[in-house]
Amino acid sequence: MEHLWAPWRNRYVTGAEKPSEDLFRKIAQSSDDAAHFVLARTKASFAVLNRYPYNLGHLMVCPYREVSDLAALSAQESADLWTLVNRMVAALKTTMNPEGFNLGINLGSAAGAGVPLHLHVHVVPRWPNDANFLTTTGTTRIHPGDLPSVYAKLLEALT
Repeated sequence: MEHLWAPWRNRYVTGAEKPSEDLFRKIAQSSDDAAHFVLARTKASFAVLNRYPYNLGHLMVCPYREVSDLAALSAQESADLWTLVNRMVAALKTTMNPEGFNLGINLGSAAGAGVPLHLHVHVVPRWPNDANFLTTTGTTRIHPGDLPSVYAKLLEALT
């Protein structure tokens, strides 16, 4: 039997490392985009790679303003957010050639939001059979790449 070791995920899986409520505020205010894998910034939103992805290329688009509900966004913020989501989907198509996407927002803790006070849109590229036996039986995901490489490819596609 082969073993795949992913010790960097242990703190997250065991609950020792949970996202803080101010996670997105800290990322938004940081000037070190590469350290946080920030891919793009607009007037009202930013896009960032997920450090604990469902799939390689999983990213999130967040408004700068902390809101917990879509209705709390202004019309301009909402338009900015969805325009950036579309831009990220296009960049993922160019760099990773997925055959589909899951786009989602978990509003509230009961819906699965890890940071319920700061809504964010998940953009998850998908390929046929990308959820293999290891994901379904071993609660482990295999990613055929690493975040720094994906970050570099997406940045190139966005410029």
